[in-house]
Amino acid sequence: MDAHLKETKIDGGMVYDGHFLKVHKDRVALPDGKPTGREYIKHPGAVVIIPLLDDGRVLLERQYRYPLDRVFIELPAGKKDPGESALDGARRELEEETGYTASDWQFVCTIHNAIAYSDEHLDIFLARGLTAGPPKLDEGEFVETFTATVEQVLDWVRSGEITDVKTIIGAFWAEKILAGVWQPG
Repeated sequence: MDAHLKETKIDGGMVYDGHFLKVHKDRVALPDGKPTGREYIKHPGAVVIIPLLDDGRVLLERQYRYPLDRVFIELPAGKKDPGESALDGARRELEEETGYTASDWQFVCTIHNAIAYSDEHLDIFLARGLTAGPPKLDEGEFVETFTATVEQVLDWVRSGEITDVKTIIGAFWAEKILAGVWQPG
């Protein structure tokens, strides 16, 4: 159906093999046959958790992000480990970063956050039935957790205080789920 838009790899390959990111540089044929270059990042995939407390508040994090030199408000998230299912990764990340566990997990959706230069995808999960516990942060990881209402989160999105795409999408999903308009999965 979309064959008339497809680009075909001529040659190329990995030009940087990092700890978890792999940078590729390929030469491709455009749909009209003309050659061009494509540079992109291969990513192992990640998970995002929308942790909803029984009172409807959302569990959030504040974390410094080096590339942009600032602290961001985010939903808990992280990359999947090799061979790990998305749900297992979500369970692990929620407990590691926040200390919380959840008794009710629902898949929400998959998002592709940087389609022009990365194959990264994030699987978003709704976590309910939360129980607090001690965080199990990775070495060198510094995260501060707090709660807010969905309305507060949406206000921060509207004002530009929250700019993280996974958190914005998660906030919109949380609003629709709590209103009974959208159902996960």
